[in-house]
Amino acid sequence: MTIKYPVRIVVVDDHPLFRKGVADLIAMDPLLELIGEAASGEEGLKLALEITPDIVLLDLNMRGMDGLATLKALKEQGYGGYVVMLTVSDSESDIIDALRGGADGYLLKDMEPEQVLESIRAAASGQIAIPVELTQLLARALRHEGRPVTSSEANLTEREQQILELIAESLSNKQIARELDIAESTVKVHVKHLLKKLKLRTRLEAAVWSLKRAGNG
Repeated sequence: MTIKYPVRIVVVDDHPLFRKGVADLIAMDPLLELIGEAASGEEGLKLALEITPDIVLLDLNMRGMDGLATLKALKEQGYGGYVVMLTVSDSESDIIDALRGGADGYLLKDMEPEQVLESIRAAASGQIAIPVELTQLLARALRHEGRPVTSSEANLTEREQQILELIAESLSNKQIARELDIAESTVKVHVKHLLKKLKLRTRLEAAVWSLKRAGNG
């Protein structure tokens, strides 16, 4: 997805006061533009599919259709932008469920305003939009679920390791193909294989796994 500025955003949250706060925050950044608000998952789904924003900021705990159900519906109905959860929940299970459901980021409502803006900009460029403390929590959860700890333990090939490192740098399949001078279809095959070997479901999980391993030396 090519970035075009300003990044167009829809916020979905059932608390009017919080939506107003997000609107005021986004207005502080000339690279971001709020183009719509929704007070429920159902309304947010309809709005996102109609006006196709670059990013949907989605609350997790909402009455009726909650954030995870909305996320699932957005993915199933072909929404092509980024979905970033913005919630009060730092529950390990909520984070994992959201990321495995296809969320492109997970932010907490008590983060500093500048950190939220920085994370939204990161998500718009395809980077990992998760605060460090949650990245560490997620990495621990993945490890506790019996994931391999090292690339050698996972039996990654040299090419798979190269691709994993580029995924961690937030490169798309097309960018990885260009970087390694191979076909994009070949990259997709390698990504599928390395996710299977690491017992992971998404590229974001793989990026977190790789970044945490690098941080541990």
